[in-house]
Amino acid sequence: MDHVRINRDYWTRLAPGHAERASEKWSSEPSWGPWRIPESELAVLGDVAGKDALELGCGTGYFSAWLARMGARPTGLDVTPAQLETARRMQAEHGITFPLIEANAEEVPLPDASFDLILSEYGASIWCDPYRWIPEASRLLRPGGDLVFLVNGTLLVLTAPDEDGVPAGVELLRDYFDMHRFEWPDEDDKSVEFHLGYGDWIRLLRANNFEVLDLVELRAPENAVPNRYKLATPEWARRWPVEEIWKARKRG
Repeated sequence: MDHVRINRDYWTRLAPGHAERASEKWSSEPSWGPWRIPESELAVLGDVAGKDALELGCGTGYFSAWLARMGARPTGLDVTPAQLETARRMQAEHGITFPLIEANAEEVPLPDASFDLILSEYGASIWCDPYRWIPEASRLLRPGGDLVFLVNGTLLVLTAPDEDGVPAGVELLRDYFDMHRFEWPDEDDKSVEFHLGYGDWIRLLRANNFEVLDLVELRAPENAVPNRYKLATPEWARRWPVEEIWKARKRG
């Protein structure tokens, strides 16, 4: 699984920049996407109070911290030591503690049926092979537990140029059928992502004992302005979804 090593190296290089912004993220309210659409508005997670939650690919741990403040009992898992080092520093700084595990989300060293909620926000949902991490999520969830994960919008993946910093346009640049592994061409900043089409996601979730509850397609607000997110302009994101939140429930 060369993508695990490649992506660990990639996120190690990115870790200093994320460490600089970690405290701001830890201090903010729960939100989704580059325009920070509030969870209070989308209501994707529902009531998480008292739930055992696992974040696959937690990075600096801010989403798990949000879950803790909402009353959940989170565990954060990430494959990159440098990211977990920042998460531990943030725990000490903000007085919020929860278990942090260094591991690959495709091979989680935890028992079956340990969690009521599994979340991935730009973690395993993008950087791990879905044909490996989705079965792991199913194994780790209790019957009736929810899986919530954020991915890039399918149209964004199909229209984003390979050039760094060049936003998505209106022309299809990639094939929709047989989407799976995407290797970006920059040899100095190599990474591997995984993206599926809608039908493949539905079939994969159903094959692993999930019922699809919702697909929330994020739209930039009317007053959106350009930000650090370079893959799409606010105008593009008003017309097409930059990101998608899938929500599925494990059948009993």
